[in-house]
Amino acid sequence: MSLLDIFRKREPSKLPFTTDIHCHILPGVDDGSPDAATSADLVERMAGWGISRIIATPHVTEATFENTPDILDPALEELQDELRRRGIDLPVTRSSENRIDDFFRDQLDKGLITLMPNNYILVECSFIQEPWQLDRFLFDLKIKGLRPILAHPERYFYYFEHNSSRYDELHRAGTLFQVNVLSLAGAYSKVEKKTAEELIKRGYVDFLGTDLHNHRHADCIDAYLASSDARRHFQALSGRLLNDSAFI
Repeated sequence: MSLLDIFRKREPSKLPFTTDIHCHILPGVDDGSPDAATSADLVERMAGWGISRIIATPHVTEATFENTPDILDPALEELQDELRRRGIDLPVTRSSENRIDDFFRDQLDKGLITLMPNNYILVECSFIQEPWQLDRFLFDLKIKGLRPILAHPERYFYYFEHNSSRYDELHRAGTLFQVNVLSLAGAYSKVEKKTAEELIKRGYVDFLGTDLHNHRHADCIDAYLASSDARRHFQALSGRLLNDSAFI
């Protein structure tokens, strides 16, 4: 290897998937993108990471983001219009990131939750404590023919600080795990990053998602993709992610 090879700056990695199943790019509906112009800017940056299909997942959360199709579908149309105006040919659809609470349960019972293809559904726990009767709820989803994906399990402190064996129980029961690229990038804290890496070691990372909300997040992912951490993580995940095969 020549000195030129040693000192040549490495090209940033691409993400190891082309379908993002967790991001907050619908304009004006949650704590993500505030408007269609920002949303389209974020989509352009995602394309640069190798993303060619986006399933946007705005929050559905009691009291804070009580989103319904009547709110989310016009936001999706607004974004799609802006992408067409810019000549960006990247398909964006939507589902939702569903906090397990009474509002979600009610919307689910009414048939107002938009599923991902093949009946996948992205759910998240409270950041304060595990939802009441979580195992029963996840089991009931499966009985209904749904396929629950637990969003960012590496971010629930009551697991990684107090009960890490809970990851084993949930995953072995058939709940799929989606880890945030931002966690692997160290965007939250060293603890979430370490936990995400531990889930990779256990073979529990079924999906990655950007969880992209804004340009600050995008800057963090840009820096991560140029790092040795990204290459190490992606090598460990090679052939294991379901992002691109689950929705065919």
